[in-house]
Amino acid sequence: MTRNWWKESVIYQIYPRSFNDTKGDGIGDLQGIIQKLDYLKELGVDILWLSPIYQSPNDDNGYDISDYYRIMPEFGTMDDFDELLEQVHERDMRLIMDLVVNHTSDEHRWFRESRTSKNNPYRDFYYWRDTPPNNWQSIFGGPAWEYDEVTDAYYLHLFTKKQPDLNWENPKVRKEVYKMMRFWLDKGVDGFRMDVIPFISKRLDFPDADYSDFNKVIAEVYANGPRLHEFLQEMNREVLSRYDVMTVGEAPGVSPELANLYVGESRKELSMIFHFGHMFLDHGPGGKFDIQDWKLSEFKAVINTWDEAIGQEGWINIYLDNHDFPRLVSRWGNDDAYHEQSAKCLATLLMTLRGTPCIYQGTEIGMTNVAFDSFEHYRDVETLNMKAGWEKEGRDLDKLLKAVHRQGRDNVRTPMQWNDDPHAGFTSGEPWIKINPNYTKINVDDTLQDPDSIYYFYRQLMQIRKDHPSLIYGNYEMIDGNSEQVFAYRRWDEEGVFYIFLNFSEEKAEMVGSPDKGAFQLLCTNYEDEIMTEQLRPWEARIYRMV
Repeated sequence: MTRNWWKESVIYQIYPRSFNDTKGDGIGDLQGIIQKLDYLKELGVDILWLSPIYQSPNDDNGYDISDYYRIMPEFGTMDDFDELLEQVHERDMRLIMDLVVNHTSDEHRWFRESRTSKNNPYRDFYYWRDTPPNNWQSIFGGPAWEYDEVTDAYYLHLFTKKQPDLNWENPKVRKEVYKMMRFWLDKGVDGFRMDVIPFISKRLDFPDADYSDFNKVIAEVYANGPRLHEFLQEMNREVLSRYDVMTVGEAPGVSPELANLYVGESRKELSMIFHFGHMFLDHGPGGKFDIQDWKLSEFKAVINTWDEAIGQEGWINIYLDNHDFPRLVSRWGNDDAYHEQSAKCLATLLMTLRGTPCIYQGTEIGMTNVAFDSFEHYRDVETLNMKAGWEKEGRDLDKLLKAVHRQGRDNVRTPMQWNDDPHAGFTSGEPWIKINPNYTKINVDDTLQDPDSIYYFYRQLMQIRKDHPSLIYGNYEMIDGNSEQVFAYRRWDEEGVFYIFLNFSEEKAEMVGSPDKGAFQLLCTNYEDEIMTEQLRPWEARIYRMV
């Protein structure tokens, strides 16, 4: 397997709006990130991924871009960005930007021109039709075709109506996108995380979709369009191949069977993808707010299937939360009685699977979901659109609120909890969204004072990963059968052999397939007292290494 710096790195995602505010306006900013770079360096991460910082009216918190060449004023200036990039590189870290090119804002100059007349030169930058050609629905609720009275026509938006989809069939669109990418790469950024990249090629026959299973619609209708790989290979040829950079594609709708079409080395498309196999496990046919139970055996099956699918040819990103999904410890662990143990257990999983790990801000201190008691405290357009839809249909809003407590995106967008001062040290003003009330118990200052904290456990795991390349490049094999309690696997190559045992439950569990204690040493565990028994304690994690 080819060895690369981006395979050996750990990514840390920053959601700038919620990270650190230095101006007192309640919104995080670039200077706030600069202020915390030493904290991130000390943690041990290698790559910082910034969610969008471009000019935007913020209908979807920056994922609706009105100018790709300007910084959102709330975040700062281009001088601030240049300083940030320089400071990141001075610390031997790298920085990647969010590339959002499936759609723009409806306030982008291209779209403003496009909607003025049917013969405007920019008309074909977007998908316009005199009547809706199909029944497509927006991922955020409601029809995906929006009527615009200026030209008496409809435009396509797979997300909010303020996020019109770009027409990648038009070579002028692609040329503009590549020009913009070069602008940032020439500045020195180290790559891109590519937002919903499988959506950029559309099925031009515009077939109707069966919405009884929304995730199936995403995979079979919205994603993996007929010219997608042609576009990605052109992007690589025209731009990416000319720089030493990494790319990670957000890949909803991409199955394991299709993975290496995106990330296989010979394909010359992307470095890696975020797949969604595990992220949809608790989604019912109605989508994320139609919550169903998940089983550990199903979770492990996803991990196994994807590892087998990429083989020696491809690469993936390993993640358990990000700005779009609930907090890791609240979704996959136990954020109550076993908060610390389960957070560390899940950290062990992140750092010992084959792939590049990604940590979302606050995960390293065990931040949890938040349960606001009213919709008025939520800010996410997805949640608010869903509320409006349920209200219109006369559905039970209390039931939706409980689902939002578990699945809403604002769970991960509450501000970073730096200390127990008012507003968690995030801002001296009024934060743009309420702070999670548990900030007095979960915050950076406290975690740095505790040598056994979740933060220091992450740091220890990252160092173990760097010290033992077998945990990066080595083979993977599950060894626990179909246990609904234990996830155990082996990682090995000619340089080393490792066994990892993870108890995903509140009960004691037998160690299935445990190694010969004489030949293996305990390298790491998430319990302070290293009791060496054949039983795992609740949420216990152990890493063994052959000596």
